[in-house]
Amino acid sequence: MANIVVGKKDEMVMKILHYFVTEENYRPIIVNGVQNEIWLENLENDISLIRININYIHNEEQLMTDMRKVSIIRKTIKKKTYSFKMHVLNILLDVRDEVNLIEDKNIDSVKINKINDLKKNDIINTFFPKFRDKVMNKNAGIMGMFQMTEELNDKTNKDDKKLAKVFRNNRLPVVTISLIVINIIVYLISMISVGNYEFMINTFANYYVNVQKGEVWRLVTSIFVHTGLLHLLCNMVTLYAVGPIAERYYGKIKYLLIYIGSGILGSLLSVVLSNYASVGASGAIYGLFASIIFFGYKYRATLDGFLRSNVVPVVIINLILSFMIPGIDVFGHIGGLVGGFLFSYALCVPSKEKVSDHINGFIITIILFIALGYLLIIKK
Repeated sequence: MANIVVGKKDEMVMKILHYFVTEENYRPIIVNGVQNEIWLENLENDISLIRININYIHNEEQLMTDMRKVSIIRKTIKKKTYSFKMHVLNILLDVRDEVNLIEDKNIDSVKINKINDLKKNDIINTFFPKFRDKVMNKNAGIMGMFQMTEELNDKTNKDDKKLAKVFRNNRLPVVTISLIVINIIVYLISMISVGNYEFMINTFANYYVNVQKGEVWRLVTSIFVHTGLLHLLCNMVTLYAVGPIAERYYGKIKYLLIYIGSGILGSLLSVVLSNYASVGASGAIYGLFASIIFFGYKYRATLDGFLRSNVVPVVIINLILSFMIPGIDVFGHIGGLVGGFLFSYALCVPSKEKVSDHINGFIITIILFIALGYLLIIKK
């Protein structure tokens, strides 16, 4: 049986690919119009894109053309994923020795002849300190190539299953249904026991004078009270439309915390900036809109066009209507929207959790609550 020889360049590509996928959670992406190069993305990393180029570059002019191509692809992906910044690590595996690399503030190019060249690179050591120890050192050979291929496939399968679990659509939205039922029951109680909603409004509505006196429960109870059947119907239809999506994305507990937290922050901003009593689930529902936008941003590489074509236009239209239609608690809506972002940030999107996000999100949220509470106390 003839020995199978593994090419040096193929072995380097596999080692690099294996490390970044299995150790740094990058994933391959399809870039149209390129040949003999591999693109990897991890938008959670300081270096968002890694490009591995196998093509031979023999002079500065060819390198300049190649850099322009990388820059165009970078800008396209940056725009498509709504990223504020995007840094590229450009790994060149076949460059003539006499060719000098071109500096670019957004693209760090590295030319290598062997894997040890990457281990000595300052960029690699700064951003990927595990590379030196985790990347395969010795010649891989055919068995090593099989092993790395198998580990790559296992990692990809695990990531696909994790992603499918997040996006699965076969779960009953128990929390959403429960919230709708509670809102309906509260409305029916107000109608049956009193014959109108005046008692519920006077007792549970969100009004700064009452909250200043210590009736802080109004910040919560006002979320479940509505001024009439039409008000209730509009909010519950909207909740039924967006609630199951947010519940599916975040899970029941996080979803409920986002809903209640957004409603409270909306109520708090309303009593600080408004002099009118307010009720309704709108602030909490706006918080759900914000949580879906936050989720879509975190998964923007997966949910292509999701934010632009689905959620954001709906939120913008609703906010415009809030300013145009008299009697709507605009501040409650804005507060709910801000609360949705902050609680989503603090609680984190599934499979995208970071300890730093938990800490920063909770700190910002607490500071905002304290600031609004102080403004409420001194309000006259």
